[in-house]
Amino acid sequence: AAGGGGAAGGIALHDFSGQLGEQRVHFHAMRLRDSLFLWVGAAPALASLAVAMCSPRDSIPVAASLLGDPSDTASSCLAQRLGRCGGAGELPPAGNAGTGPGSGSGPGPSKTKKQIFVSYNLQNTDSSFTLLIENRIKEEMTAFPEKF
Repeated sequence: AAGGGGAAGGIALHDFSGQLGEQRVHFHAMRLRDSLFLWVGAAPALASLAVAMCSPRDSIPVAASLLGDPSDTASSCLAQRLGRCGGAGELPPAGNAGTGPGSGSGPGPSKTKKQIFVSYNLQNTDSSFTLLIENRIKEEMTAFPEKF
């Protein structure tokens, strides 16, 4: 049930879900002009919120926890990994047709190149499970780049 998009530069809403291991996980993405809000969870809650943004001094975004337990780094780590600023880093999936920041045609599948807010609301923060979460998001970014 993807939400409406509207004109370029407007707000685009996109909801998707996935069965990851034994758990059904829901995702809500809200693309704004210069940022992205991404909610991940199994039930309606906003227990944590983090932001990641590019720094002129590093290819890895700076991340900060805005809401929730600061020792729970799941939201900030996911925001940082999805918000890569460019340069070396994780390998994108095959077929990366990403474009530069500010273009209307969407980011590459493994980077948003914009400020990203992430709310990770799952008890499971195991690294192999969070990798499944990240890969499911990237899969959706590849399929629907205009929504991110």
